[in-house]
Amino acid sequence: MTDEAQLVKELQSPQHKEKAFRELITLYKERLYWHIRNILKSHEDADDVLQNTFIKIYKNIHNFKGDSKLFSWMYRIATNESITLINKNAKRLQITSEEVQQLAINNLTSDVYFEGDVIQLKLQKAIATLPEKQQLVFNMKYFEDIKYKDMAEILETSEGALKASYHIAVKKIEAYLTEN
Repeated sequence: MTDEAQLVKELQSPQHKEKAFRELITLYKERLYWHIRNILKSHEDADDVLQNTFIKIYKNIHNFKGDSKLFSWMYRIATNESITLINKNAKRLQITSEEVQQLAINNLTSDVYFEGDVIQLKLQKAIATLPEKQQLVFNMKYFEDIKYKDMAEILETSEGALKASYHIAVKKIEAYLTEN
């Protein structure tokens, strides 16, 4: 049962919801985790947000109308949950969301789940200097290889705007890496 329409039908069916939801988790858990992890940087935060994302999906699957792909709808929820956590942490710490991102980058070196080297860390620092939308677009394109068409559904914007954001993000990252 990998046909998306069939999976949605079963997710929305009271008799099949539990089994279909377990299959949904199996299919998307890893991809959603890495999407969230690319945004938040922290393994613990990514785990928490992944759990919240699946809870929201479970509670709201009856609202899914099929106007977009199920994958896009779930990624939008994961993205929004990630941004919500960043903003909540910023408010709690009384700093900007950019400063929260910078703290996350600074904590990467002590994160036992971070497997990157010096170059990877430099790249993460460069990405953290980008505005939020450019970070999202860069991460989704560079690390997850998401097509602009799918990204447009997830972020609810045009493909042209996404291509421009990615191009600008790449230029800024290149500039950061050559300066540092």
